[in-house]
Amino acid sequence: MGFLNTFRGRLLLILLVMLIATIGVQYLLNYRTQQQNNDLRQLQSRALVAGIAMGSNSLTSEDRVADIMDRSSQTFLDPATKALIRDVIVIDSQWNITDSLNKEYLPTTGENGQNVYKKLSDLTDLPPLMEGRRLGDDLKYFPNAHTERNENQDDEAHAIPIETSQGRWYVMVLLKNDKSETARQAALPLVFTLGVLMVSTLITFILVWRFTRPITNLSNAARKVAGGDLTVIVPDYLRHDEMGQLAERFNEMTAQLEKKRELEAQLQQAEKSAVVGRLGSAIAHEIRNPLNYINLTLDHLRSKFSPSDPEKREQFQKLTSQLKAEVARINQQISDFLNYSRPAKVNLQPTEARKVVEDSLRIVEAQATENNIKIGVVEHEDVTEIMGDPEFLRSVFNNLFINAIQSMGSDGGTLNVRITRDELGGFVKFEITDTGNGIPEENQEKIFEPYFSTKETGTGLGLAIVQKIVDIHNGIITVDSKEGEGTKFTVRLPRASDE
Repeated sequence: MGFLNTFRGRLLLILLVMLIATIGVQYLLNYRTQQQNNDLRQLQSRALVAGIAMGSNSLTSEDRVADIMDRSSQTFLDPATKALIRDVIVIDSQWNITDSLNKEYLPTTGENGQNVYKKLSDLTDLPPLMEGRRLGDDLKYFPNAHTERNENQDDEAHAIPIETSQGRWYVMVLLKNDKSETARQAALPLVFTLGVLMVSTLITFILVWRFTRPITNLSNAARKVAGGDLTVIVPDYLRHDEMGQLAERFNEMTAQLEKKRELEAQLQQAEKSAVVGRLGSAIAHEIRNPLNYINLTLDHLRSKFSPSDPEKREQFQKLTSQLKAEVARINQQISDFLNYSRPAKVNLQPTEARKVVEDSLRIVEAQATENNIKIGVVEHEDVTEIMGDPEFLRSVFNNLFINAIQSMGSDGGTLNVRITRDELGGFVKFEITDTGNGIPEENQEKIFEPYFSTKETGTGLGLAIVQKIVDIHNGIITVDSKEGEGTKFTVRLPRASDE
């Protein structure tokens, strides 16, 4: 039974069944044809015997052959044999036609009242004489002794000698033998054989298509894999034969290749990040030293060299403040880069969710008031403490609030923060919603990638740092935004009680 479940076993079994079925059908057809031929020969033999009997009876009675054939008391002629008899001709020793079923061959009465007979030699439309060599020298008197067969009719004649007191007479029986019917009977097995061959060919085609379909699927899948598509799955893995096993192994191979490619991409990204991190850290430290010097120098200039003229002093203070702001911005970008590139060491502890949010909002309150942006915070009563590092979480919400304020610009708007207990359990949910410009749909999957930014002066590390810190806290962050309508960031952080 195990062999029959294999591809080769089932194919051999099907071919064996088809071979047996074809041989069996052919045998039945040949047997049926042989039976029909035997029946036809027997029917011809009975017709020949009946014709000879009628001719012999006509010699010993005054009745003609036609009368004997139509006699109801005769028992040697049935409708089937009667249909085969074309004519029964009685020939006397002088080769005169004395009796026949054909009225044209019958004797006529002459002027003197004597019978006028037709000669056998006068009959030119007789079918070929069968086995005439048995007649010996008398064969030369039969005009149909060497007659060729007609194309449409293949009738035949049989002559039987009968010894009488008046010499040797002959009874010649003409049998009908329709050539078209004979051809039909001969062609019938060929038609059935052709039908069996066509059915076998159709079954073979279906089987070949069915058995080669998995190979085609494998070929198409291999072509897609060669083109770089490792997500392709061969659908024949549920089969229980070799093709099913091959499809299953192929799917396992592509899955492993997909995992390998993902791991290689992660490794390349990790190596790239490590190299960039080490290089960036070294450069950042070198940049911070002159920045600190510039910042201290600006403070010294503002305190020691401020002009006495009020108008010039105001202009001097404005320029130095702008320089200090730019130095602070560069210093913040360096801090963001260092925070992202080096490993984070968090100090997880129970922390009040609202307190972290309010500490971060203080940074943007002044800019929000200046841009006519309303800030609202809603906290549900059942919210518990979260397990997190306050300093790291402050960086998370700082980035999210600053991005929200910047997206609304100077046109005003609203920034709402909603703190609730998550329905999924085990988390506290923070929903930060703004009415800013929103994020294009094609960028929503990229905003957490490092160094991706749509701002001209952005480093692309803000949301990447947010994602990293949320992951460290075993949390979840998602974004839902519509361009021109606003953005909602949802941050889920573990509850301290569950921890």
